[in-house]
Amino acid sequence: MPVQSAHNEISYAPAVSLPDLQGVTQSLAQLSDGAISVVFFSCNHCPYVQWIEQEVGRLAHELSSVSWIAICSNDTNNYPEDGIAGLLDQRHRAQWNFPYLIDSDQNVAHQFGAVCTPDFFVFAPDSTLIYRGAFDSSRPNSDTVITGEYLRAAVECAAQGTTFTGGAPSLGCGIKWSE
Repeated sequence: MPVQSAHNEISYAPAVSLPDLQGVTQSLAQLSDGAISVVFFSCNHCPYVQWIEQEVGRLAHELSSVSWIAICSNDTNNYPEDGIAGLLDQRHRAQWNFPYLIDSDQNVAHQFGAVCTPDFFVFAPDSTLIYRGAFDSSRPNSDTVITGEYLRAAVECAAQGTTFTGGAPSLGCGIKWSE
């Protein structure tokens, strides 16, 4: 059942570190390196993520000066397709050339207040939260074209140093919490 996320309580990117798909610990601060950053909670099995994953890859390639970071926080004991092998397959399939981090204890998802996949966070170069919400207005199996309009507009506002007031709350599969 789709979950719609409420607006986030955080106002800055949390100082966190997580292992990537190769087991190398990466910090969000080092990955963003003073650039605009897009951090999003993702997984391999969610139809909402699968619906946009190709366009996320294209937009990340187009907006290459932006630091893109995917995080999977799902319980892999009950959702093994969201384990490292599945995420590597997704990264290849979606042509994601950015870090995909593993939040196995789910602490980072809790720090962000993330509740679903996909759930996007756009941060300005000073780590101030500019936007938290959906990629665009499209939904799986809808007639709406996948454009990334909300995310694109939020990144543009971050680049201009202005506030973004558009967009919509994230909508997708709930994060699969450990019991």
